[in-house]
Amino acid sequence: MHQSPSDHRDRLPIGTLVGAALATLAITAAADAQTVQSGHKDTLIEATKSWNGKPYTGYPKGQPELTQIRLTIEPHSALPWHTHPYPNVGYVLKGALTIHDKASGKTETFHEGQSFAESVDDAHRGEAGNQETVVLLTYAGTPGTPPTIPLPGQKPEY
Repeated sequence: MHQSPSDHRDRLPIGTLVGAALATLAITAAADAQTVQSGHKDTLIEATKSWNGKPYTGYPKGQPELTQIRLTIEPHSALPWHTHPYPNVGYVLKGALTIHDKASGKTETFHEGQSFAESVDDAHRGEAGNQETVVLLTYAGTPGTPPTIPLPGQKPEY
């Protein structure tokens, strides 16, 4: 097949096309590039004992199961008395939470932005102050074991 001179004028040399493609890839890669660096850590809690001073003695045996819930407590309301069968941690997202230990009568109040280590096998309950309280609770348990156990005659915590 014979090509006219005008056919050659409309084509770019292969080197120009490859160069343009590589330049486009380099610009796209630079736009998508991320800086790799470590994040900043603020340790909210690190505990070997609960808020009431009782040391943690171990975890249940078996497959681990992590559970995290957001618990909302109405103003001037107390949760039912309950226990936890394994360690867990709470973080107050909103309001204030006063925890009462049933046996000792000890109380401690945690405010928005504070973490607390919950007690294991000790009857206790949380109480909201003058405003709605929202708590993030994280449990490290095992499948089939509830994270909270109500005392006899008490309603479930949630």
